[in-house]
Amino acid sequence: MRPFVFFDVRTTDADGSREFFRELLGWESSGPLLTDNGTPWGGLTELAPDDDRAPQWLPYAPVSDVDSAAAKAVALGGKVVRERTDLPVGSLVVVTDPGGAAMVLFQAA
Repeated sequence: MRPFVFFDVRTTDADGSREFFRELLGWESSGPLLTDNGTPWGGLTELAPDDDRAPQWLPYAPVSDVDSAAAKAVALGGKVVRERTDLPVGSLVVVTDPGGAAMVLFQAA
C-alpha cells in the first residue's frame, strides 16, 4: 500500500502557487488539479480571505475503514478536525496527530 495516494495544497494565492510549482518542478495544473503527464495526483485550493487556516500541504493516507482509522487516531491522542465526508470516489476524515499536524484518512469507494 502506498503511504499517500493524493495531496492537497491549500494556499492564499492559487495562481501564484500554480506558477511557482510549474516553474520550479514542471508540474501542470488542470483547474483545481495538479497533474503529471495528464494524470491527477493532487489538488490546489485557494483559502477564502476569512479562512484563518495557514497554507499547508495535506496528504491523503489510504485506509481500509475510515471510521475505524479515525477512532484509532483519537485513541492515540489525535483529533478529528473534519468529520466523515462521503464523495463519489470514497470517504474521508481529516485528523491531526497529537502535535497538530493534519492529514486525510481516505477510504476508496
